Amino acid sequence: MVLLASLLCLTQTPVDMTKQVRQDLMKQVVTRLSSMPNRNTNNATLNEAADYLASIYRAIPGFQVEIFKYTAPKGQRVPVEKEVVEVVATLPGETDHRIIVGGHFDSINMQDRNLDAVAPGANDDLSGTSQTIEVARVMAQRKWKNTLVFVAFSGEEQGLLGSRALAKFAKAQNWKIDAVLSNDIVGNGAALNGQKDKHHVRVYSEEPVAATGARTNQPMHNSRELARFVEWNSRGKLHGFSPRLVFRKDRYQRGGDHTSFNLEGFTAVRFTESIEEFTRQHTTEDKVQYVDFDYLANVARLNLLTAASLANAEGAPADARMDPKQAHDTIIRWKPATGMYRIYWRDSASPIWQGSFDVDASKGEYKVEKLNKDDMVFGIGAIGGVPISLG
Repeated sequence: MVLLASLLCLTQTPVDMTKQVRQDLMKQVVTRLSSMPNRNTNNATLNEAADYLASIYRAIPGFQVEIFKYTAPKGQRVPVEKEVVEVVATLPGETDHRIIVGGHFDSINMQDRNLDAVAPGANDDLSGTSQTIEVARVMAQRKWKNTLVFVAFSGEEQGLLGSRALAKFAKAQNWKIDAVLSNDIVGNGAALNGQKDKHHVRVYSEEPVAATGARTNQPMHNSRELARFVEWNSRGKLHGFSPRLVFRKDRYQRGGDHTSFNLEGFTAVRFTESIEEFTRQHTTEDKVQYVDFDYLANVARLNLLTAASLANAEGAPADARMDPKQAHDTIIRWKPATGMYRIYWRDSASPIWQGSFDVDASKGEYKVEKLNKDDMVFGIGAIGGVPISLG
Protein backbone atom coordinates (compact mmCIF):
# COMPACT_ATOMS: atom_id res chain seq x y z
CA MET A 1 0.00 0.00 0.00
CA VAL A 2 2.86 2.39 0.77
CA LEU A 3 4.43 1.68 -2.64
CA LEU A 4 1.10 2.21 -4.39
CA ALA A 5 0.61 5.54 -2.62
CA SER A 6 4.09 6.64 -3.68
CA LEU A 7 3.44 5.70 -7.30
CA LEU A 8 0.12 7.55 -7.29
CA CYS A 9 1.85 10.63 -5.93
CA LEU A 10 4.44 10.51 -8.69
CA THR A 11 1.71 10.58 -11.33
CA GLN A 12 -0.01 13.62 -9.86
CA THR A 13 0.17 16.85 -11.79
CA PRO A 14 0.93 20.14 -9.99
CA VAL A 15 -2.76 21.02 -10.33
CA ASP A 16 -3.65 17.75 -8.58
CA MET A 17 -1.19 18.60 -5.82
CA THR A 18 -2.83 21.98 -5.14
CA LYS A 19 -5.87 20.07 -3.87
CA GLN A 20 -3.76 18.76 -0.99
CA VAL A 21 -3.17 22.22 0.52
CA ARG A 22 -4.63 22.24 4.04
CA GLN A 23 -5.84 25.39 5.73
CA ASP A 24 -5.98 23.79 9.16
CA LEU A 25 -2.24 23.09 9.19
CA MET A 26 -1.42 26.66 8.24
CA LYS A 27 -3.79 27.93 10.91
CA GLN A 28 -2.03 25.79 13.54
CA VAL A 29 1.29 27.48 12.77
CA VAL A 30 -0.16 30.99 12.73
CA THR A 31 -2.13 30.40 15.93
CA ARG A 32 0.80 28.89 17.82
CA LEU A 33 3.38 31.53 16.94
CA SER A 34 1.09 34.57 17.08
CA SER A 35 0.17 33.58 20.65
CA MET A 36 3.75 34.43 21.68
CA PRO A 37 4.20 37.99 23.02
CA ASN A 38 6.41 38.78 20.01
CA ARG A 39 9.13 37.38 17.78
CA ASN A 40 11.36 40.43 17.74
CA THR A 41 14.73 39.60 16.20
CA ASN A 42 16.44 40.98 19.31
CA ASN A 43 14.62 38.63 21.71
CA ALA A 44 14.93 35.04 22.88
CA THR A 45 11.38 34.45 21.65
CA LEU A 46 12.77 34.44 18.10
CA ASN A 47 14.94 31.44 18.96
CA GLU A 48 11.96 29.67 20.50
CA ALA A 49 9.93 30.28 17.33
CA ALA A 50 12.81 29.07 15.14
CA ASP A 51 13.05 25.83 17.12
CA TYR A 52 9.32 25.28 16.67
CA LEU A 53 9.51 25.84 12.91
CA ALA A 54 12.55 23.60 12.59
CA SER A 55 10.70 20.83 14.41
CA ILE A 56 7.87 21.01 11.87
CA TYR A 57 10.29 20.67 8.94
CA ARG A 58 12.18 17.84 10.65
CA ALA A 59 8.90 15.92 10.95
CA ILE A 60 8.50 15.96 7.14
CA PRO A 61 10.40 13.02 5.60
CA GLY A 62 13.27 13.88 3.29
CA PHE A 63 14.22 17.28 4.64
CA GLN A 64 17.64 18.48 5.72
CA VAL A 65 17.00 21.20 8.31
CA GLU A 66 19.51 23.80 9.44
CA ILE A 67 19.33 26.59 12.00
CA PHE A 68 21.20 29.16 9.94
CA LYS A 69 23.12 31.69 12.05
CA TYR A 70 24.28 35.19 11.15
CA THR A 71 25.35 38.37 12.92
CA ALA A 72 22.90 41.26 13.18
CA PRO A 73 24.97 44.47 13.38
CA LYS A 74 24.14 47.21 15.84
CA GLY A 75 21.75 49.66 14.24
CA GLN A 76 18.56 51.68 14.63
CA ARG A 77 16.47 48.60 15.46
CA VAL A 78 19.27 46.44 16.86
CA PRO A 79 20.60 47.97 20.12
CA VAL A 80 23.48 45.52 20.45
CA GLU A 81 25.22 43.38 17.85
CA LYS A 82 24.09 39.79 18.26
CA GLU A 83 23.90 36.35 16.69
CA VAL A 84 20.53 35.64 15.10
CA VAL A 85 18.96 32.46 13.74
CA GLU A 86 16.61 31.52 10.90
CA VAL A 87 15.43 28.21 9.50
CA VAL A 88 16.59 26.70 6.19
CA ALA A 89 14.96 23.40 5.16
CA THR A 90 16.31 21.67 2.05
CA LEU A 91 14.64 18.96 -0.01
CA PRO A 92 17.49 17.59 -2.18
CA GLY A 93 16.82 16.97 -5.86
CA GLU A 94 18.75 15.30 -8.65
CA THR A 95 20.62 18.54 -9.48
CA ASP A 96 22.16 21.33 -7.42
CA HIS A 97 19.93 23.95 -9.03
CA ARG A 98 17.82 25.49 -6.28
CA ILE A 99 14.30 26.90 -6.05
CA ILE A 100 13.75 28.93 -2.85
CA VAL A 101 10.35 29.58 -1.25
CA GLY A 102 10.19 31.69 1.89
CA GLY A 103 8.58 34.13 4.28
CA HIS A 104 9.82 35.89 7.41
CA PHE A 105 8.74 34.84 10.90
CA ASP A 106 10.00 37.78 12.98
CA SER A 107 7.58 40.49 14.12
CA ILE A 108 7.76 44.06 15.41
CA ASN A 109 5.55 46.65 17.10
CA MET A 110 6.19 50.07 15.55
CA GLN A 111 3.74 51.90 17.85
CA ASP A 112 5.60 50.87 20.99
CA ARG A 113 9.34 50.81 20.32
CA ASN A 114 10.00 48.71 23.44
CA LEU A 115 11.61 45.48 22.25
CA ASP A 116 9.25 43.49 24.46
CA ALA A 117 6.10 45.14 23.08
CA VAL A 118 3.34 42.77 21.97
CA ALA A 119 3.62 41.98 18.25
CA PRO A 120 1.57 38.96 17.10
CA GLY A 121 2.62 39.37 13.45
CA ALA A 122 -0.05 36.93 12.23
CA ASN A 123 -0.35 38.30 8.72
CA ASP A 124 3.05 40.01 8.69
CA ASP A 125 4.41 37.50 8.17
CA LEU A 126 3.23 34.23 9.69
CA SER A 127 0.98 34.04 6.65
CA GLY A 128 4.06 33.75 4.43
CA THR A 129 5.84 31.45 6.88
CA SER A 130 2.90 29.04 7.22
CA GLN A 131 2.16 28.82 3.49
CA THR A 132 5.85 28.07 2.88
CA ILE A 133 5.63 25.12 5.28
CA GLU A 134 2.47 23.89 3.59
CA VAL A 135 4.05 24.05 0.13
CA ALA A 136 7.02 22.12 1.54
CA ARG A 137 4.76 19.47 3.06
CA VAL A 138 2.94 18.83 -0.19
CA MET A 139 6.05 18.87 -2.38
CA ALA A 140 7.94 16.48 -0.09
CA GLN A 141 5.60 13.68 -1.17
CA ARG A 142 7.56 13.08 -4.38
CA LYS A 143 11.03 13.42 -5.89
CA TRP A 144 12.08 16.44 -7.97
CA LYS A 145 14.78 17.14 -10.51
CA ASN A 146 15.97 20.35 -8.84
CA THR A 147 16.61 21.04 -5.17
CA LEU A 148 13.97 22.87 -3.15
CA VAL A 149 14.85 25.19 -0.26
CA PHE A 150 12.22 26.49 2.17
CA VAL A 151 13.23 29.38 4.40
CA ALA A 152 11.80 31.08 7.48
CA PHE A 153 13.68 34.39 7.38
CA SER A 154 14.40 36.50 10.45
CA GLY A 155 15.61 40.10 10.75
CA GLU A 156 13.26 41.32 8.02
CA GLU A 157 11.85 44.05 10.24
CA GLN A 158 15.37 45.29 11.03
CA GLY A 159 16.24 45.81 7.37
CA LEU A 160 16.15 42.43 5.57
CA LEU A 161 19.05 41.17 7.69
CA GLY A 162 18.30 37.44 7.47
CA SER A 163 17.64 37.32 3.74
CA ARG A 164 20.68 39.49 3.11
CA ALA A 165 22.87 37.10 5.11
CA LEU A 166 21.52 34.05 3.27
CA ALA A 167 21.77 35.69 -0.16
CA LYS A 168 25.39 36.68 0.47
CA PHE A 169 26.13 33.17 1.74
CA ALA A 170 24.51 31.69 -1.37
CA LYS A 171 26.59 33.97 -3.59
CA ALA A 172 29.81 33.04 -1.78
CA GLN A 173 28.98 29.33 -2.02
CA ASN A 174 28.12 29.60 -5.75
CA TRP A 175 24.58 28.38 -5.27
CA LYS A 176 22.70 27.91 -8.55
CA ILE A 177 19.43 29.61 -7.65
CA ASP A 178 16.90 29.51 -10.48
CA ALA A 179 14.17 31.40 -8.61
CA VAL A 180 13.21 32.86 -5.23
CA LEU A 181 9.52 33.14 -4.27
CA SER A 182 9.25 35.45 -1.26
CA ASN A 183 5.88 35.66 0.48
CA ASP A 184 5.26 38.62 2.78
CA ILE A 185 1.79 39.65 4.00
CA VAL A 186 -0.28 37.16 2.01
CA GLY A 187 -3.11 36.34 4.41
CA ASN A 188 -5.99 38.62 3.45
CA GLY A 189 -7.42 40.63 0.62
CA ALA A 190 -9.66 43.18 2.31
CA ALA A 191 -9.32 46.55 4.04
CA LEU A 192 -11.46 48.23 6.68
CA ASN A 193 -12.40 50.98 4.19
CA GLY A 194 -14.44 48.43 2.22
CA GLN A 195 -11.90 47.61 -0.50
CA LYS A 196 -11.75 43.90 -1.22
CA ASP A 197 -9.99 41.63 -3.69
CA LYS A 198 -10.01 37.95 -2.82
CA HIS A 199 -9.23 36.86 -6.37
CA HIS A 200 -5.67 38.11 -6.83
CA VAL A 201 -2.29 38.27 -5.13
CA ARG A 202 0.23 40.86 -6.25
CA VAL A 203 3.57 39.70 -7.62
CA TYR A 204 6.25 42.40 -7.52
CA SER A 205 9.29 42.14 -9.76
CA GLU A 206 12.24 44.39 -10.40
CA GLU A 207 13.50 44.97 -13.91
CA PRO A 208 17.21 44.13 -14.28
CA VAL A 209 18.91 47.45 -13.57
CA ALA A 210 21.29 47.09 -16.50
CA ALA A 211 18.26 46.98 -18.81
CA THR A 212 17.19 50.46 -17.64
CA GLY A 213 20.49 52.05 -18.60
CA ALA A 214 21.35 52.84 -14.99
CA ARG A 215 25.01 52.81 -14.02
CA THR A 216 25.41 50.21 -11.32
CA ASN A 217 27.55 47.34 -10.18
CA GLN A 218 24.49 45.23 -9.34
CA PRO A 219 24.55 41.83 -11.09
CA MET A 220 21.88 40.98 -13.64
CA HIS A 221 18.87 38.87 -12.71
CA ASN A 222 15.75 37.62 -14.51
CA SER A 223 13.06 38.63 -12.03
CA ARG A 224 10.67 40.33 -14.43
CA GLU A 225 10.55 37.17 -16.54
CA LEU A 226 9.96 35.09 -13.41
CA ALA A 227 6.89 37.22 -12.68
CA ARG A 228 5.61 36.72 -16.22
CA PHE A 229 6.23 33.00 -15.83
CA VAL A 230 4.18 32.89 -12.59
CA GLU A 231 1.26 34.37 -14.52
CA TRP A 232 1.69 32.18 -17.60
CA ASN A 233 2.20 28.93 -15.70
CA SER A 234 -0.88 29.43 -13.51
CA ARG A 235 -3.21 30.72 -16.22
CA GLY A 236 -6.59 29.02 -15.89
CA LYS A 237 -5.39 26.53 -13.27
CA LEU A 238 -6.77 28.12 -10.08
CA HIS A 239 -10.49 28.76 -10.22
CA GLY A 240 -11.22 32.38 -9.36
CA PHE A 241 -7.67 33.20 -8.29
CA SER A 242 -4.66 34.50 -10.20
CA PRO A 243 -1.55 36.67 -9.82
CA ARG A 244 -1.68 40.39 -10.51
CA LEU A 245 1.70 41.50 -11.78
CA VAL A 246 3.15 44.77 -10.50
CA PHE A 247 6.26 45.85 -12.38
CA ARG A 248 7.99 47.52 -9.45
CA LYS A 249 10.60 46.35 -6.98
CA ASP A 250 8.13 46.59 -4.10
CA ARG A 251 5.39 48.76 -2.61
CA TYR A 252 6.16 52.49 -2.35
CA GLN A 253 9.05 53.16 0.08
CA ARG A 254 8.85 49.62 1.45
CA GLY A 255 10.90 46.49 1.00
CA GLY A 256 11.01 42.72 1.26
CA ASP A 257 13.35 39.75 1.38
CA HIS A 258 13.32 39.19 -2.39
CA THR A 259 15.38 42.36 -2.84
CA SER A 260 18.30 40.86 -0.91
CA PHE A 261 18.55 38.17 -3.58
CA ASN A 262 18.10 40.64 -6.46
CA LEU A 263 21.06 42.62 -5.14
CA GLU A 264 23.24 39.51 -5.41
CA GLY A 265 22.09 38.84 -8.98
CA PHE A 266 19.53 36.15 -8.17
CA THR A 267 16.08 35.99 -9.76
CA ALA A 268 13.46 36.75 -7.09
CA VAL A 269 9.91 38.10 -6.77
CA ARG A 270 7.59 39.09 -3.94
CA PHE A 271 4.04 37.84 -3.36
CA THR A 272 1.84 40.12 -1.27
CA GLU A 273 -1.92 40.39 -0.81
CA SER A 274 -3.87 42.47 -3.31
CA ILE A 275 -5.40 44.81 -0.70
CA GLU A 276 -3.52 45.54 2.54
CA GLU A 277 -4.96 46.79 5.84
CA PHE A 278 -2.15 49.10 6.93
CA THR A 279 -3.55 49.95 10.37
CA ARG A 280 -2.95 46.40 11.62
CA GLN A 281 0.60 46.03 10.37
CA HIS A 282 3.36 46.27 13.02
CA THR A 283 0.76 46.67 15.79
CA THR A 284 -0.94 44.58 18.47
CA GLU A 285 -3.86 44.11 16.07
CA ASP A 286 -2.07 41.82 13.60
CA LYS A 287 -3.97 38.84 15.00
CA VAL A 288 -4.86 35.37 13.76
CA GLN A 289 -8.58 36.21 13.55
CA TYR A 290 -7.83 38.69 10.78
CA VAL A 291 -6.13 36.11 8.58
CA ASP A 292 -8.34 34.75 5.79
CA PHE A 293 -7.20 31.15 5.44
CA ASP A 294 -9.27 30.59 2.27
CA TYR A 295 -7.27 33.37 0.65
CA LEU A 296 -3.98 32.13 2.12
CA ALA A 297 -4.63 28.64 0.77
CA ASN A 298 -4.92 30.07 -2.74
CA VAL A 299 -1.60 31.87 -2.33
CA ALA A 300 -0.07 28.56 -1.26
CA ARG A 301 -1.54 26.87 -4.34
CA LEU A 302 -0.03 29.52 -6.61
CA ASN A 303 3.38 29.08 -4.96
CA LEU A 304 3.00 25.31 -5.32
CA LEU A 305 2.17 25.51 -9.02
CA THR A 306 5.17 27.74 -9.65
CA ALA A 307 7.68 25.82 -7.52
CA ALA A 308 6.56 22.43 -8.90
CA SER A 309 7.08 23.58 -12.48
CA LEU A 310 10.49 25.10 -11.77
CA ALA A 311 11.54 22.07 -9.72
CA ASN A 312 11.30 19.79 -12.76
CA ALA A 313 12.65 22.17 -15.39
CA GLU A 314 15.81 21.46 -17.36
CA GLY A 315 18.56 24.03 -17.66
CA ALA A 316 18.05 27.30 -19.52
CA PRO A 317 19.02 27.57 -23.21
CA ALA A 318 22.58 28.67 -23.92
CA ASP A 319 23.54 31.36 -26.43
CA ALA A 320 19.91 32.17 -27.32
CA ARG A 321 19.55 34.95 -29.90
CA MET A 322 17.46 36.22 -32.80
CA ASP A 323 18.68 36.41 -36.37
CA PRO A 324 19.17 40.18 -36.93
CA LYS A 325 18.25 40.13 -40.63
CA GLN A 326 15.14 42.04 -41.67
CA ALA A 327 12.27 39.65 -42.39
CA HIS A 328 8.56 39.09 -41.86
CA ASP A 329 9.40 35.92 -39.91
CA THR A 330 11.63 35.68 -36.82
CA ILE A 331 14.38 33.08 -36.58
CA ILE A 332 15.55 32.16 -33.09
CA ARG A 333 18.76 30.20 -32.53
CA TRP A 334 20.41 28.58 -29.51
CA LYS A 335 23.06 26.04 -28.64
CA PRO A 336 21.53 22.59 -29.35
CA ALA A 337 20.58 20.56 -26.27
CA THR A 338 18.45 17.59 -25.28
CA GLY A 339 14.76 17.84 -24.48
CA MET A 340 12.24 20.49 -25.46
CA TYR A 341 12.26 24.27 -25.30
CA ARG A 342 9.35 26.69 -25.31
CA ILE A 343 9.41 29.88 -27.34
CA TYR A 344 7.13 32.65 -26.04
CA TRP A 345 5.87 35.74 -27.82
CA ARG A 346 3.98 38.91 -26.97
CA ASP A 347 3.18 42.20 -28.59
CA SER A 348 5.68 44.84 -27.45
CA ALA A 349 2.85 46.69 -25.67
CA SER A 350 1.66 43.59 -23.77
CA PRO A 351 2.98 43.03 -20.23
CA ILE A 352 2.36 39.27 -20.36
CA TRP A 353 3.11 36.42 -22.76
CA GLN A 354 0.38 35.92 -25.37
CA GLY A 355 1.41 32.66 -27.00
CA SER A 356 4.07 29.97 -27.26
CA PHE A 357 5.56 27.20 -29.42
CA ASP A 358 7.20 24.03 -28.11
CA VAL A 359 10.30 23.13 -30.10
CA ASP A 360 12.91 20.37 -30.23
CA ALA A 361 15.93 21.71 -28.33
CA SER A 362 18.32 19.59 -30.43
CA LYS A 363 17.46 21.52 -33.59
CA GLY A 364 19.15 24.70 -32.38
CA GLU A 365 16.84 26.88 -34.49
CA TYR A 366 13.17 27.70 -35.00
CA LYS A 367 11.41 30.01 -37.45
CA VAL A 368 8.41 31.85 -35.99
CA GLU A 369 6.41 32.50 -39.11
CA LYS A 370 4.65 35.82 -39.76
CA LEU A 371 5.63 37.32 -36.40
CA ASN A 372 8.06 40.18 -36.89
CA LYS A 373 10.73 40.93 -34.26
CA ASP A 374 10.22 44.65 -34.97
CA ASP A 375 6.81 44.51 -33.29
CA MET A 376 7.06 41.50 -30.99
CA VAL A 377 9.02 40.46 -27.94
CA PHE A 378 10.24 36.86 -27.82
CA GLY A 379 11.50 34.64 -25.04
CA ILE A 380 12.85 31.12 -24.83
CA GLY A 381 13.17 28.72 -21.92
CA ALA A 382 13.15 25.09 -20.89
CA ILE A 383 9.68 23.59 -20.53
CA GLY A 384 8.57 24.64 -17.04
CA GLY A 385 11.48 27.03 -16.58
CA VAL A 386 11.79 30.82 -16.52
CA PRO A 387 12.27 32.11 -20.08
CA ILE A 388 15.04 34.39 -21.25
CA SER A 389 13.80 37.55 -22.96
CA LEU A 390 15.24 38.10 -26.44
CA GLY A 391 14.09 41.70 -26.79
